[in-house]
Amino acid sequence: MSSKTKNRTVTNDGPPALIPKLRFPEFRDTQGWEGTQLQKIACPITDRAVTGNGDKVLSLSGEHGLVLQSDYFGKKVAGDSAERYLKLVRDDFVYNDRTTKASVYGTIKRLSKYDGGIVSPIYKCFRFHSDENPVFWEWYFESGSHDAQLGGLVNEGARAGRFNISISQFLSTCAWRPDEIEQEKLADCLTSMDELTAAQARKVDTLKTHKKGLMQQLFPREGETQPRLRFPEFRDAEKWHVKKLDALLFEAKHRNRTLELGPSDVLSVSGEHGCVNQIEFMGRSYAGATVKDYHVVEHGDIVYTKSPLKKNPYGIVKENKGKRGIVSTLYAVYRASPACSASYLDHFFSVDYNLNAYLQPIVKKGPKNDMKVNNADVLKGDICVPELPEQKKIADCLTSFNELIAAQTQKLYALKTHKKGLMQQLFPSPEQAEA
Repeated sequence: MSSKTKNRTVTNDGPPALIPKLRFPEFRDTQGWEGTQLQKIACPITDRAVTGNGDKVLSLSGEHGLVLQSDYFGKKVAGDSAERYLKLVRDDFVYNDRTTKASVYGTIKRLSKYDGGIVSPIYKCFRFHSDENPVFWEWYFESGSHDAQLGGLVNEGARAGRFNISISQFLSTCAWRPDEIEQEKLADCLTSMDELTAAQARKVDTLKTHKKGLMQQLFPREGETQPRLRFPEFRDAEKWHVKKLDALLFEAKHRNRTLELGPSDVLSVSGEHGCVNQIEFMGRSYAGATVKDYHVVEHGDIVYTKSPLKKNPYGIVKENKGKRGIVSTLYAVYRASPACSASYLDHFFSVDYNLNAYLQPIVKKGPKNDMKVNNADVLKGDICVPELPEQKKIADCLTSFNELIAAQTQKLYALKTHKKGLMQQLFPSPEQAEA
């Protein structure tokens, strides 16, 4: 016997059946999802590996799932002996009970990319019975529906970042599932959406790759002073000239003495995003006690940040494409002369080789990896440039490419957001389970 409430169907045996907020039309009048302990439909994996399978060592990535260590890290990071490692086959599941930014209670992934492999015994591995739909369960765990159950296993004695949940404890938790037909419908729907998202991601990557190749043609290569590709209207124009950067830029020395701008106007410089408002980008202002000595940055100014990045050990150079703001005295601010397009320089220095090759002879590093260079000396290097009309043509072309990439990236973000919201509707929520 059972009775229905607003959110769930209550049964007399076992956990209460749950009804998700959104169901496909053909299942809206069917019974709720049945609750069951995982140990009734899955079993722990105890098969051990044999020596010699080291080339199939897998690691668990929250973003990429189960991947070969040799592909993901470029090498094996496991020890030479694999006897203690657990042996997996396709559709097996692996649980890493380490908290991450994306998964508070750990990561659960299905082995779907390979027919088999071995994993460290630090992971908790399990296999569903043959009559279960592994793709459905993959989406179930990704939806976060199981988080409430895992949260109930966490104890105060767990090590920082790892919960030390045993495989028997994990399988003692309860999960909810509809009948086989609804499981398959859910799995097919979300798999199709995943394929659509993956196709959009490939489109973005293709655009980025094409832009990178185009930039290699539009700017001179190492040791050269002329590009391999010029727009038709400039193919008969004069050659590019080597000039000192101070012929194109001059230092902008406007300070925020009158406090016309405040902490909410502080800018940061990002290698990927350029000049961005610090509060909008980082969630807060990191300004000092006073911003009176900060540099004022107008729209179109060039900012050099004397902070090393992994790909740019001598700092980065970016144009302020947004509103005017202020930057710390650790930055240098420049303005383009009438013979220079600031946007052109922004694109030119966005190529890692161009930026690093220009700054390396100029910048001296201190004992704390800090930059030893004054603002004037930054402009003393040589740069190969065309005349202003060709600069603007190159800048306009690459800016259009950036806008196209940004639009396609936004579509990708929208697909991921839609998928996440859909999953929250299609699977019963942890709150329902606890109600």
